[in-house]
Amino acid sequence: MHFVRFALAVSAALTAVSACGTEGEGTPESGAAVVTGALEKTDLRFGFIKLTDMVPLAVALEKGFFEDEGLYVELEAQANWKVLLDRVIAGELDGAHMLAGQPLGATVGFGTEAHVVTAFTMDLNGNACTVSDEVWAAMKERVPTEDGRPVHPIRADALSPVIEELQSAGTPFQMGMVFPVSTHNYELRYWLAAGGIHPGYYDPRGGDTAGQIDADLFITVTPPPQMPATLEAGTIHGYCVGEPWNQQAVFRGIGVPIVTDGDIGDRMAEKVFGVTNEWARQNPNTHVAVVKALIRAGHWLDENDNANRDEAARLISEPHYVGADYEVIANSMTGMFEFEKGDVRPAPDFNVFFRYDATYPHYSDAIWYLTQMRRWGQIPEAMPDEWYLETAQKVFLPDVYEQAAALLVAEGKLPADAFPDFAAKDGFRGPDHTTFIDGIPFDARAPNAYLDRFAVGLRGSATVEMIARGDRSRPW
Repeated sequence: MHFVRFALAVSAALTAVSACGTEGEGTPESGAAVVTGALEKTDLRFGFIKLTDMVPLAVALEKGFFEDEGLYVELEAQANWKVLLDRVIAGELDGAHMLAGQPLGATVGFGTEAHVVTAFTMDLNGNACTVSDEVWAAMKERVPTEDGRPVHPIRADALSPVIEELQSAGTPFQMGMVFPVSTHNYELRYWLAAGGIHPGYYDPRGGDTAGQIDADLFITVTPPPQMPATLEAGTIHGYCVGEPWNQQAVFRGIGVPIVTDGDIGDRMAEKVFGVTNEWARQNPNTHVAVVKALIRAGHWLDENDNANRDEAARLISEPHYVGADYEVIANSMTGMFEFEKGDVRPAPDFNVFFRYDATYPHYSDAIWYLTQMRRWGQIPEAMPDEWYLETAQKVFLPDVYEQAAALLVAEGKLPADAFPDFAAKDGFRGPDHTTFIDGIPFDARAPNAYLDRFAVGLRGSATVEMIARGDRSRPW
């Protein structure tokens, strides 16, 4: 049945390709379009941040996957996530390696407002939270051990007394993350709140974008490559970031990763490839071609039980890509992860680039990010369940992905069994796909009911303004 349904999709893709004309007709809301002819644009410039999970872009370029699609791509490192997003919106970049929350945050108007879309998820997992050696020494005595090693996952309960001790001495506890709508911000907040530590609220209507209202600690923005140096300088006590910057702290002897995002909430979309909705509508054929190349890159990275990861780690260690030592990148990318110095543990899914339908843009992933924006006040008021789905559908474009996949199969570049049965997909992963550290299941079809289950965070009709007024008639 899978073969029959996929064959129909392939037939439709081939019919679309053979049709005359060069323009696709997008929907009124999003840049989803039907491929109908020649590429609208062939010379492209894409941005990225120096992180391990930019690797699908590097692989697509270096392995000739972009060129196979008639695309001539330049990859350009960006200073930080805000610069990257602003340059995509301004048209200085055609697209970019983005935080999964960036297209959503921009589209709902938190921070820079613009309609940004994605048809490709670059990876799942890939982050960790690291603390300084001094903080770890204070935490460690509160962490259970087995055979002389800490039992993982380590919960934030062990950090709470350390925060209290520092604050009683007049020193606020500070942690870094990379951007207000980053996976790292939401994962760090999730982990802290699950351990009874309040990470603070945002109040965009009141002009507060720091997210520190009612907080037990300060969470601040630091660009990923600067995290280790900022930790070493004592400016922050810890951070949540993608690789290789957690392993860099271990190699430099300045910090200890204490929890990975696979333990906070596993197999959640981490980075996406984002473009403006206007660009997607103007360049539908080019968009599909880009996604085709990126799908092949993701497949190459995960095929044969990650057999190509060593080559990939060497590739992105080059200065014009991530620019970190090969050994640091390989420490996590090749299926292992080091916590304390010498405490190396298997982590085959620390980076996932294709398996588990990783590259498919699931609505459910988008909805989870939107619930966290609402939980911490970035979405300042209650929204009905329908709004969450409608917003996800404006931003995540599975139709574009499915066109790209069908063409890859029709052209013999990937086998049909590399993909799920698209006829049976509705954009939602099952509630059992992701396991969270607090045990709360996530059902993307009922986002408000999900928010109601949290002891810490906004839910129902609660607003940050109520908190500012001291209205404590209900817990949040």
